[in-house]
Amino acid sequence: MTNGLTLMAVHAHPDDEASSTGGVLAKYAAEGVTTVVVTCTNGEYGDGPGGIKPGEDGHDPAAVAETRRVELDRAAELLGVTHLERLGYHDSGMREWPYKDEGHAFWSVPLDEAASRLADLFDRYRPQVVVTYDENGGYGHPDHIQAHRITMAAIERNPVPAKAYFTARRRRDLAKIREILQAQGVELPTPPAPTTPPDPEREAEREAELERREARITTEIDVRDVVDRKRAALAAHGSQLDNTWFLRFPPEAMSLVFATETFIRAHDTTGAPTPEDDLFAGLR
Repeated sequence: MTNGLTLMAVHAHPDDEASSTGGVLAKYAAEGVTTVVVTCTNGEYGDGPGGIKPGEDGHDPAAVAETRRVELDRAAELLGVTHLERLGYHDSGMREWPYKDEGHAFWSVPLDEAASRLADLFDRYRPQVVVTYDENGGYGHPDHIQAHRITMAAIERNPVPAKAYFTARRRRDLAKIREILQAQGVELPTPPAPTTPPDPEREAEREAELERREARITTEIDVRDVVDRKRAALAAHGSQLDNTWFLRFPPEAMSLVFATETFIRAHDTTGAPTPEDDLFAGLR
């Protein structure tokens, strides 16, 4: 039974909905669940044509945002998203860039303001399940962290969702991705050489944190039946993802790597036991 069930995914930028939740959005949409994607920023500081970065000659933030608006519409259509909501905040850029401290950037928007707008969307759509990022935004991106903050603040303000989840991936999945790409002869990015000698204690703490985060995973969703739709949605974001590893897998490898999407259950009022294989466990 899916009557009355609604899943809401709160994301930072156009393309995030496909990369981290494309599988569950397509899966639940195919089951008849109402799916809502909330995109917090316009993605102005994504790549321009030819991979031009913000601040480089030829990068036009407004033009990039318009391109990404069209791409997001197409990706949402491919995933069967029922409703697409844009909060319209300005992209903050990467954490090492200066843009996040500008007053109009999403990172600098007062938390209460953005959380109130999201809480209003809870009233409008009544989602039982909300998905967003963890407190580190997955990898420390300011807009991802802010999306996490406003989502959790909105739940406190308006506790409509019965369950909330954070996106997560197991390190063994990432290792599998590297193995497949290397076997395909794809050149993988090389991390920059450190400017200072490695700190063993810091590295050990980083490893311990990764292990703690992975240990928090509670929920694994089988999305193998919709992998093709996830890949098509990723491809719709060609201005940003054409040259990424997401689109370099042969079809059989896609189904191996993206057969499941994993999550950390962060909020629950249903009492459903974990581990889970359904975001709506305890609700149907």
